[in-house]
Amino acid sequence: MTQKFASALYEGVVTHHRLRPKKHKLRYRVFSFLLDLDEIDDIAAQLRLFSRNRFNLFSFHDSDHGSIKGGGTAAGAKTDLRTRLETVLTANDLGDCAHKIELLCYPRLLGFVFNPLSVYFCHRSDGSVGAVIYEVSNTFGDRHSYLIPVGENDIDKKGVLRQSCAKGFYVSPFIDMEADYHFRIRMPGDNVALGIRETDAKGAFLNAVFAGDRNELSDRKLLGAFIRYPLMTLKVVAGIHWEALLLWRKGMTFHKRPAPPSHPVTYVLATGTKAAQAGKR
Repeated sequence: MTQKFASALYEGVVTHHRLRPKKHKLRYRVFSFLLDLDEIDDIAAQLRLFSRNRFNLFSFHDSDHGSIKGGGTAAGAKTDLRTRLETVLTANDLGDCAHKIELLCYPRLLGFVFNPLSVYFCHRSDGSVGAVIYEVSNTFGDRHSYLIPVGENDIDKKGVLRQSCAKGFYVSPFIDMEADYHFRIRMPGDNVALGIRETDAKGAFLNAVFAGDRNELSDRKLLGAFIRYPLMTLKVVAGIHWEALLLWRKGMTFHKRPAPPSHPVTYVLATGTKAAQAGKR
């Protein structure tokens, strides 16, 4: 009998709404995995369509996640992802938040994946989320993470987490580096919602949202997702370049790509923007 996992599959929609200097909207149907990092091997052992660190219809590779070098990716890393995350949390005095770590991300589909944003929920032993890691990747092969502790007032009465940080990593050629991220997350349950509002000195200029409904992880559900979203992870990259072309045709200005940060993780001392962002480890 197949085990019921805490990990899950979320099917939903990604929307982007650019407010200025040129208005632009996009909407794509996608699915994401929520993976309890301690369950991945059990999932791979019980499901025929999912594997860890080897090819399958769906797979998870530790090297696809976890920044370990300055501004670079974790490609070729020998240690498992959980161990690397524990090291990062401990180095920033958040070792108590490594009791359970859940990752919201796209899986590899037929060996290919690109995750513009992966989110780690780092839990204490009492079940509370003590820190969140926002792992951002760009199409140039760079990766950077923002580690933000969860403060007492960061989660409201409706269970929505709000955090902010200054942008420190180049993502889009159409967005200047002088910007801030404002995250809003409805914690994973029967559904999940992740919103990002990007602002500059003039106010908000981009809103991005993923909202999805929970499904159990099973071979039947995975096969259904594959049929409904064929080659989805490849389409993510194709969609990014297509939307970039549309923005270029609208006359958007290119911003020069700076060198990636020398440190793989930016530790945000408190929820806030540029003034609140400090120590990088």
